[in-house]
Amino acid sequence: MKRINQGFHKIGVKLIVAVGLATIIIIGCYSYINLRSQSNMLLSEFERHANQLSETIKKATRIGMLKNEREQTFGIINMIGTEKGIKKIRIFNKEGEIIYSNDSTQVGKMVNKKAESCYACHTADQPLEKLPIDNRTRIFRVNPDSTEILGVMNPIYNEPSCWNSDCHVHPKSQKVLGVLDITMCLKDVEQAQRTSTIKLIIFAITSILALSLIIAFFVHKWLVQPVNTLMEATHEIGVGNLNYRVKDLGNNELGILGRAFNKMTKRLAEARIQLFQSDKMASLGRLAAGVAHEINNPLTGVLTYASFLQKRLKKDPEIQEDLSVIVKETIRSREIVKGLLDFARQSVPKKNEVSIDELIDNSIKVTKNQLKLKHLEIVKETQPDLPLITVDANQIQQVFINLIVNAIDAVPSDKGQIRISTSLVKLSPLGVSQIKNAVCRKRHSLIDNEIKIGGLPSIKVQATQNGKTGFINLDPIYGKHNHQYGFTVVEGKSIEMYCPRCEVSLNDSKKVCPKCGSNIYTFEVPPNGMFEGCTNKACNWERWQAMDEVGEKDYVEIKIADNGSGIPEEDLPRIFEPFFSTKGQKGTGLGLAIIWGIIDNHNGTINVESKVNKGTTFTIRLPK
Repeated sequence: MKRINQGFHKIGVKLIVAVGLATIIIIGCYSYINLRSQSNMLLSEFERHANQLSETIKKATRIGMLKNEREQTFGIINMIGTEKGIKKIRIFNKEGEIIYSNDSTQVGKMVNKKAESCYACHTADQPLEKLPIDNRTRIFRVNPDSTEILGVMNPIYNEPSCWNSDCHVHPKSQKVLGVLDITMCLKDVEQAQRTSTIKLIIFAITSILALSLIIAFFVHKWLVQPVNTLMEATHEIGVGNLNYRVKDLGNNELGILGRAFNKMTKRLAEARIQLFQSDKMASLGRLAAGVAHEINNPLTGVLTYASFLQKRLKKDPEIQEDLSVIVKETIRSREIVKGLLDFARQSVPKKNEVSIDELIDNSIKVTKNQLKLKHLEIVKETQPDLPLITVDANQIQQVFINLIVNAIDAVPSDKGQIRISTSLVKLSPLGVSQIKNAVCRKRHSLIDNEIKIGGLPSIKVQATQNGKTGFINLDPIYGKHNHQYGFTVVEGKSIEMYCPRCEVSLNDSKKVCPKCGSNIYTFEVPPNGMFEGCTNKACNWERWQAMDEVGEKDYVEIKIADNGSGIPEEDLPRIFEPFFSTKGQKGTGLGLAIIWGIIDNHNGTINVESKVNKGTTFTIRLPK
């Protein structure tokens, strides 16, 4: 029963049921109207046939009645009265006496003028002089459970041939001489109606089932499957699999949503790597400073004595070979130490306004000889009139030089190409700006350094809903909603939030969420004003007015791309880690770590895209 209830809450099932009900109503109304129309048409046709038969009998018996040849008249009436479906044929005179009938026992009897068969002509106790054709017919039942009977009354009017005839005594003033009454059984009509009803019901049921199946098929294909795919993707992202990608769902709205979802997860993965790397850089930087200073002096001594022994023992080839290995490995170790020192010495950048184009040109000049040795082509595609940016020129130039050297090592000789491009882009604070400080009204800090979200300290609040109390750690990135709930929270309902230290309420009773109407929470983010968010777990509304007023910011984007060997996909998340290298013994694994630290200190971002045997592209964004 629980699964059935859950099934009815699915949008696909609701849509199929709604469309199915609409189909039933439409086809049902159409079938009812069509059935009524067919029944009326069939009955009208039968009435028309009865009226024609009445006129035929009237004309056929006219001569016999004029000449008072009763046997001839009886013969005609009896002959026609034997036809299938005809129950009675009677002719009444003006007094209501039956003078002709296919049932001889009825002749001479009087009819009741108040009866159903006479009501149309005798509604006012006087016979009508003219009876419209539409009023000549009547439908009745002899018994409640008997077949319906159709009666047709056709008045016999007084004509000149009647009042001038020698054998009749009919004054000219008399308008109606009598009535021809025919009653016919509607059994065949009822059978036809029943057959038509059954066929129409079968058609309606078949149509409803067929349309429901067709609709269900297309709803499942166009809606349910894509929605399930997106739900699966959100689950994968929720458990931390940011490499999950939604397959192509077409060019409709869900397809566009799927592509936007892939872009979002890609950016989330990049942001997570950057945040993780920033944390790692801080700790490894302190470690590197101590290790480098401790190791550098012994290495210098080893290198000095090894070089001295090489000069003294030139005549001993075996020892010379061993000493060469010692010197070579010592020099390599010294390079590693130098990289550690560079990594550890990353200080606050000394920023000045500089031209990115000028820094790129200087970096190319420094690496000019290496480019020539491998016969590599470097292509520069810069956007004209780029604004000056405020950076530490030496550090940013070091970034460019390291990336160009890495590209030189990655591309093959004579066939390699390095492409450097620049452009001006705009980035929104939504999904980028971090809440680094948060306080309640009593100035107690809400920042929780123990529980981190995306590698960043979260905002910890105490919360109550439906009598349950617990803690919620809010995502510190504006626009992201990877909140961690320490107790079960019901979606769609507001939550009371408090400061975990003084229990002062964070809810604003004077405002409601403009998106869903729920209560909102608010706290101060010194020195950047107030932050507001919706307490409804299902709603993602947030507002940080100070950041919104800043709006989109200009960033200079630099791309350094090569057509070299590329980086394996499984190695991409680790390339900015210290001591991780794809060059084997040739690299120290510190170059990209240093680059990461420099860009992070400039409040910029660095991303990488690479495919094996096709090349690598590094994208750097620096704020203007």
